[in-house]
Amino acid sequence: MSIHFDKLHIGDQARILGYSDMPTAYRKKLMSLGLTPGTEFTVKRSAPFGDPIEITLRGFNLSLRSNEASGLVVEKL
Repeated sequence: MSIHFDKLHIGDQARILGYSDMPTAYRKKLMSLGLTPGTEFTVKRSAPFGDPIEITLRGFNLSLRSNEASGLVVEKL
């Protein structure tokens, strides 16, 4: 079942399925950071007020702004 990234909580694991309607520049930026379809990640923590959000993927930690991360369509594992 696909959901948007912003529906995940700390500790959740998910797999990237694709991207929602977003500008090409955002999509390319996310892909260059390793957020490609099929990639699995874990939501580690979020800063006060929920932005940014830290995830672990491919052996490293990555912080994303919530407005960029909300464009990811994921499958909760």
